[in-house]
Amino acid sequence: MAPLRFGLLGTGYWALHAHGTALTASQHANLQGVWGRDPAKADDLGRRLGAKGFTDLDQLLDQVDAVAIAVPPDVQAELAVRAARAGCHLLLDKPLALSVDGAEAVVEAVDQAGVAAIVFFTSRFRPDVERWMISAADSGPWCSAHLVHYGNIFQPGSPYGGSLWRRERGALWDIGPHALAAILPIMGRVNSVTARGGAAGSDTVHLVLTHAAPGHSPGTPPAASGGANGVEGPAAASTVSLSLTMPPAASTSQLVLYGEHGSRARPEGNFEATEAFEVALAELAGMVARGERAHRCDVHFGLEVVRVLAAAEQALMRPAIELDY
Repeated sequence: MAPLRFGLLGTGYWALHAHGTALTASQHANLQGVWGRDPAKADDLGRRLGAKGFTDLDQLLDQVDAVAIAVPPDVQAELAVRAARAGCHLLLDKPLALSVDGAEAVVEAVDQAGVAAIVFFTSRFRPDVERWMISAADSGPWCSAHLVHYGNIFQPGSPYGGSLWRRERGALWDIGPHALAAILPIMGRVNSVTARGGAAGSDTVHLVLTHAAPGHSPGTPPAASGGANGVEGPAAASTVSLSLTMPPAASTSQLVLYGEHGSRARPEGNFEATEAFEVALAELAGMVARGERAHRCDVHFGLEVVRVLAAAEQALMRPAIELDY
C-alpha cells in the first residue's frame, strides 16, 4: 500500500506536535507541504518538517491525495469543504465545526466528492480504550454513564492557554467532543439534552443526556425490550461534567458505566497523541486502499456530535427552575 501524499493545513502547536510529527514518522503518509493563514509560519513549519511551505492553498490541494487539518474548528469546516471538492481525503480534528450548518456543509461536500474522511477523536484511536469500548458496548445495555473531565489549560506553560476559540467556547466545545465520542457508541444516540453551567467565571458545564438504545434513531423506541436500559421505563441517561478552568488540584478524567452487572471504569493514564494520530493515519490509508468510506469516526458521526453540542449550548441559555424558600 503506497503512502498517501499529504498536505498539512495549520501552523500552530497541534499542527506541529500531533499532525506534523505523526505525518513525518508514518509509513502511510508522505508530507508534501504545509499551508497556513500566515505564509511566514507555513514556510517555517514546512522547513522544520522537511516539507515545502505553500502560500497558494489550491496549488497544494492539487499536489496531494489527502490533507490533515489542524486549525480552529470554524476555519476547519471551510477548509474541509474546499479540500473535499478538490478530491482530497480528509483527516480532521474535533469538533468538526462550531455549528450544525458548518458540520452539515462538510458532510455534504465529503459525500458528494466520495472522499474518505476521519475525525480525530483522540482516545478512539488509542487501542486499549477502543478495545474497552467495544467490550463495554457488547456487555450492555447500561442503565447510566457518568463522565468527568476536569482540567485547566490556563496554567503557565500550557500550549492551549492562548487559544481564542477555546477561551470563547470553553470546555463544552473543546473536550465535549471527546466525551461524546466515548459515550454515544456505548449508550446510544442522544434524545434530549439538559445543561447547566458551573461557578461564575468558569467554563465548567454539566450535561444530562437521555439516549436511544444503541442502533436506534433518536425518538424511535427500541424493540420489545423496552427502554435503552433493557427494562420498561425511562430511557438510559448519562451525565457529563467538563471544565478547562478547574483548579489544578482537582483535575481528573474518568468514565464509569453502571448496569445490572455492576460498574465498569474506562482505562485512563497517559498516552501520546502522536501514537493515536498514527493509528488514524493508518486507518485512513486503509479506507482509501479498500475504497471504503464508512468509519466509526467519520464525518457523519462528527455531525452527530456537533448536533448534541449545539443543543447543549442552547440548553445552557434556558432558565433554571428557582426554588422559593
